[in-house]
Amino acid sequence: MCATRLLTFSPRGFESPRLGILINGYVVDVARSFAALYDASPPSWFTDLKLLIEGGGIALDLLKRVAGDFERDLKSSNPSISRYVYKPDEIDYYPPITSPEKILCLALNYMSHAREVGGKPPSEPYVFQKPLSSLTGHERPVLIPRSSEKVDHEVELAVIIGRRGKYIERSRAYEYIFGYTVFNDISYRDKQMAAGPERQSPYGLRWLHGKGMDTAAPTGPWIVTKDEIQDPQNLRLSLKVNGETRQDGNTSDMIFKIDRIIEFISDGITLKPGDIIATGTPSGVGMAAGRFLKHGDVVEAYIENIGVLRNRIFREGAI
Repeated sequence: MCATRLLTFSPRGFESPRLGILINGYVVDVARSFAALYDASPPSWFTDLKLLIEGGGIALDLLKRVAGDFERDLKSSNPSISRYVYKPDEIDYYPPITSPEKILCLALNYMSHAREVGGKPPSEPYVFQKPLSSLTGHERPVLIPRSSEKVDHEVELAVIIGRRGKYIERSRAYEYIFGYTVFNDISYRDKQMAAGPERQSPYGLRWLHGKGMDTAAPTGPWIVTKDEIQDPQNLRLSLKVNGETRQDGNTSDMIFKIDRIIEFISDGITLKPGDIIATGTPSGVGMAAGRFLKHGDVVEAYIENIGVLRNRIFREGAI
């Protein structure tokens, strides 16, 4: 049993985020199941996904062993942990990491996307940040703010940092990764792109409102640990709107690979456990086709071997 898919959730009707692990299609409350099975207080690592990551390899190895015991218990005639096991439709999802120190995103990092927008590929990674208030989770609403009519989607592979590091050598970059998740870089093109002469900037302007409004960073539904992804630079990723495929690409199309991204960002900046790095999007964004998200749309962002991140779009004030 491997601790493959880790999430932050609460049972529906409760506002109490907790660490969960997906076992045989069910979500298991790690801390409460530990207490029930072993009749002991769980380690703090098992109460929060960021704390688990901060616990390093020792914490993750322990969780994998415990998860094996959970699986065996669930197969017994009278499982001890049954009251702490949920079907996916019985829970509310949170962003897997609810309070990362940094949400870092790559602009124009796929050749196909550079071609579709007519942009010159950057000579080095072009990175911007999103605020913590932009985070939202799987099956949660994404809001169209009052001041925007051109809301766009960008499916992205997100890297979750697993250990503290600065000036990280490219050859060691993967040592600093905990796992991967699905990220949708929601963008507000009429806010991002200035009018008139200011529009001549090659990658757009006004990053704060163009990329950082509330709910602009759907993330999830879970994190897959890095040992479960054989080659993160060869994963299919796609995005559907109301069942229609809008984006379909592969992470092999990245201009700057994950190891180079980590090397670049950590030059003078300390990366910490739980930091999120969204690595860019392939072609098919709404801006290129003049097709933007509308109230009521259902957006499904998919990455091979990770899963589907689903969100419904709502006009702010309509819910």
